[in-house]
Amino acid sequence: MSVLTRDEAQTRAQLLDVHHYRVDLDLTTGDETFRSRSAIRFTARTAGDTFVELKPETLHTATLDGEPLDPGALDDNRLPLSLTEGEHTLEISTTMRYSRTGEGMHRFTDPVDGETYVYTQLFMEDVQRVFAAFDQPDLKAVFEVGVDAPEGWTVLANGITERRPDGRWTAAPTPLLSTYFVCVAAGPWHSVRTEHAGLPFGIHCRRSLAPHLDADADEILDITKACFDRFHEKFEEPYPFDSYDQAFVPEFNAGAMENPGLVTFRDEFVYRSAVTVTERQTRAMVIAHEMAHMWFGDLVTLRWWDDIWLNESFAEYMGYQTVNEACSDRFPDTWIDFGVVRKAWGYDADQRPSTHPVAPDPEAVPDTASALLNFDGISYAKGASALRQLVAWMGEKDFLAGINTHFARHKFGNATLADFIDNLASATDRDVHGWAEQWLRTTGVDTLTPELGGDTTRTTLTVRRDGSRPHRIAIGVYDRDLLDTKRLVLRARVEADIPHTTPLELPGPRPALVVLNDGDLTYAKVRLDPNSLQTARRCLSGIPDALTRAVVWNTLRDMVRDGELAPEAYLETAHTHLPEETDLALVQGVLAFARLQIADHLLAPDQRPAALALITSLARDLIRRTEDGDAPGLRLTAVRAFIGSATQPDTIAAWLAEDTVPGGPETDPELRWRILARLAVLGALDEAAIDTELARDPSATGQEGAARCRAALPDPQAKAAAWSRLFDSDDLSNYLFTATAQGFWQPEQDELLKDYVARFYPAAIALGDRRGPAMSEAAGRHAFPAHMIDRESLALGETHLRDDTMIPALRRKLVDQLDDLRRALRVRTEA
Repeated sequence: MSVLTRDEAQTRAQLLDVHHYRVDLDLTTGDETFRSRSAIRFTARTAGDTFVELKPETLHTATLDGEPLDPGALDDNRLPLSLTEGEHTLEISTTMRYSRTGEGMHRFTDPVDGETYVYTQLFMEDVQRVFAAFDQPDLKAVFEVGVDAPEGWTVLANGITERRPDGRWTAAPTPLLSTYFVCVAAGPWHSVRTEHAGLPFGIHCRRSLAPHLDADADEILDITKACFDRFHEKFEEPYPFDSYDQAFVPEFNAGAMENPGLVTFRDEFVYRSAVTVTERQTRAMVIAHEMAHMWFGDLVTLRWWDDIWLNESFAEYMGYQTVNEACSDRFPDTWIDFGVVRKAWGYDADQRPSTHPVAPDPEAVPDTASALLNFDGISYAKGASALRQLVAWMGEKDFLAGINTHFARHKFGNATLADFIDNLASATDRDVHGWAEQWLRTTGVDTLTPELGGDTTRTTLTVRRDGSRPHRIAIGVYDRDLLDTKRLVLRARVEADIPHTTPLELPGPRPALVVLNDGDLTYAKVRLDPNSLQTARRCLSGIPDALTRAVVWNTLRDMVRDGELAPEAYLETAHTHLPEETDLALVQGVLAFARLQIADHLLAPDQRPAALALITSLARDLIRRTEDGDAPGLRLTAVRAFIGSATQPDTIAAWLAEDTVPGGPETDPELRWRILARLAVLGALDEAAIDTELARDPSATGQEGAARCRAALPDPQAKAAAWSRLFDSDDLSNYLFTATAQGFWQPEQDELLKDYVARFYPAAIALGDRRGPAMSEAAGRHAFPAHMIDRESLALGETHLRDDTMIPALRRKLVDQLDDLRRALRVRTEA
């Protein structure tokens, strides 16, 4: 399939001015395909040749100004056009195929009640799977959409929709939009509607999830309204669309998509089972993140895909910051979760061979295929961290003044990074252009290391920087509490600019602990001096501020990954301090690293049983600590950790049989499938038990749980069947593929699985050719033999990377996976 190059897009943008799309979709033609008709009004500034993009099952007719075009001229996804100067109308009629991969028009039938739902996800090039378009972000136009839908369906779109007397649904014309923002979601939705600030607001899900959405509707709508009001306090431009709908849709690949007026979310955010306050906070952050895009991304849109990072970094920063400001009554400090989860994602991505600048050079994004590769921890977490550092450096008032200038100058149009930096610079005397060069055009993570000097009356600090960026940081100086030597008290917090030319003076004698980047306002790995490292391992839970504890836990995490701290030492520190930890995000983050990275990857196989035993012991301590019922989220986190690390089936099997953990929680569907998956790995489950549970929970989540369990069974026939479902057939949807892949590879089953390692690469390459980038990403992430950590597996993977037929999305994922494998080998050698 042809990809659009930057040069082609620039040439077409110089030739065309696109005014209006009329898109008519007929969703009543069957389960496999739908009819699509589009009429595009545009102007050619001069005579010239160009093309329109579409990926039809069948191209029926195409006319330009009433004159027929040859359907046989369609070459891959391009229909050539020879234009005279002036106004034109292009009309195209097609049959399009529904998707099962989350791209284009995705179709899903709910196994609970047999109801069917469809929705569009048109990012990057996928509008071409739904209707013909001049598909690039800087050819904005007005869109009018009409839909024929089955009786009993509701149709949602970017604008307010209404059902005409003839049964046809029409959506109000949009303002100027890029093609990838058009959205339609149709089906027998369950909806909760309200009004706010004079606009209709709605939340929607499939009918089988209605009780769960209703239970959380007040929370979701309250957060939505609070964030909406807070953005109007920050931004001078009013919300630019006629309504605000949020649809929770099935089998969605991303977390959410910022379609103007109709944000789509993965419907796992409609919680069927018990969740923690941290998980609710994440949902709130995603709501705020997508709402920030209504201004930054939708109102003002990138000109080309090299600036997609700016959309995501801005929304990521605004999502966390706005929830912190608007929802502080519901959630703890969002930046703790950001520091533990999102920032670690950015640090890891930035140390791989695939690292790239936050703002890549235009030459590094020559086409749409290369642009798709940069949706990673750098574009989200590092970019948001850089913006947070920028706000700390230039001040929020000036930052928002520059943002509002940006919106005013480019509303309903397109802008570049250069425009963004110019607009920020207009609001401050700071050298924003210089900052951008140092922060946005460079790769890698700086490391800041403290070097302490002085005597019994004074302390000096020199911060050694391994890297090139300037940093504005706070330095926390802590002493032991005289009344409780396990606790620390803050002596002083000193602000400093790094690099510095003379040693910094810290008040008083040498402290027990010095924490660089206290408050976590910059993006850098930090180290501890030897005395502070000893204090941290002894007193970490006694540090008074949770965000400081997050910085220290991240330091220990980075030291493990860099081979500077033994993985066993991290586990011992977790075992000592997590039972005293009060912040849930920290407990979840530390347990996840201990279980998924240390136990499964960084320790040798013969060390893994002891690690799992320590984690289950820690989880048991947390379960005992929460017996009074005052911390249900912490208890749920501990129960999940115990299940995931259990090496014997008896305890968790008893929980399953009794429908409850003694003292709570009850084993709801999520916990039941979690237990069953672990029992499958341990060989304490059979197909009949899986079938029985699926009859009890026939939902889509139940189908995924059953697929995961079947693939996890330690049986040669079960593994062969799972492999065949993954790679020999294209019947699995994106979610069922992922669930099957997650179950397949298990560290406990290395001997059973070793022959599949060599089979993975040709199978994944062939899958990518057939099913495209979304499924390639799923295969590279979930079906990769990540637990087979040895030099032979690494060499095999490196050999296959030389295969020129591998599509870019798969190649990028495998480069990252093999680098993680290489790092694990190095840590095992150095530990």
